Amino acid sequence: MHDKQGRLLSLAVVGMAGYGLYSAALGVYEALLGRQLPLWASLGLVVAGLLLLAATVLVRLQVPGGLALALGALFALQALALSNDTDWYGRIVVLSQIARGLFAATLGILAFVGGLRAR
Repeated sequence: MHDKQGRLLSLAVVGMAGYGLYSAALGVYEALLGRQLPLWASLGLVVAGLLLLAATVLVRLQVPGGLALALGALFALQALALSNDTDWYGRIVVLSQIARGLFAATLGILAFVGGLRAR
């Protein structure tokens, strides 16, 4: 993999791994100390975050289906974020959801384009 060609893929993988770790840690915190979210939502954050973290390895290795698994985990985290907004704020915070969706889309596009260039 050439240096320039691998940068996009590496950037996507680092972003996905960070987002997965953040989500899993937030879920653990909410389950143990936060108590603002229902237990199912906290566990959902942990599961989806760890799934995204595991999928980053598959994306980096360019395993077929790895990007699809990562996108599924990103979609799951987006759905949980919609539900969690109502628990935290009593409403859906639109700007936060748009930013989260754009971030997830950017990670997916970076991984896709980086994977194409790396081949």
